[in-house]
Amino acid sequence: MNNIVLKKVAQWFLLSMLLVTAFSVSARGVYQTNEAFLAETFGGDVPKSKVIWIKGDLRKTIVDILGHRYSGLRIRYWENGQRSAWILNEIGKEQPITFGIVIEADKIKHVKVLAFRESRGWEIRHPAFTQQFKDATLIDNALDRHIDGVSGATLSVWAMTAVTRLALYLDTLIT
Repeated sequence: MNNIVLKKVAQWFLLSMLLVTAFSVSARGVYQTNEAFLAETFGGDVPKSKVIWIKGDLRKTIVDILGHRYSGLRIRYWENGQRSAWILNEIGKEQPITFGIVIEADKIKHVKVLAFRESRGWEIRHPAFTQQFKDATLIDNALDRHIDGVSGATLSVWAMTAVTRLALYLDTLIT
């Protein structure tokens, strides 16, 4: 190959790498604030938050569900009638992902990615993926259905699955 062709190949390679990097970095960020999620969930009339303290047998059950200890001492939730909302963080590969989970009548009404801090796996925020969780329930601390993964987002999928299981379990404690 001559030098001109090599230069062109190198330029295209460099441009491709810059675009891939820029795209993955742009996937990080806050997609919806906690406040906006709660306002949407409760039609603008957000109830006062409540707290579940993580201690004793609950701590052990949470470890069983997540596969590790939850980072906080308490978990905050919002409840109005049969509807509860949970804002939970779980590590994807290296960074926490913030999820908003809405449960109504012991079933997941919807789940959202509120903030994503990883460089990969952001595809889980799309409704085409999150729809799998709609109406899911908990059976023996496991979801009642299989959740299809997303190529390149395995750890993000596992994180979302774990927090939905946790929210469903915690919801049984408050109802």
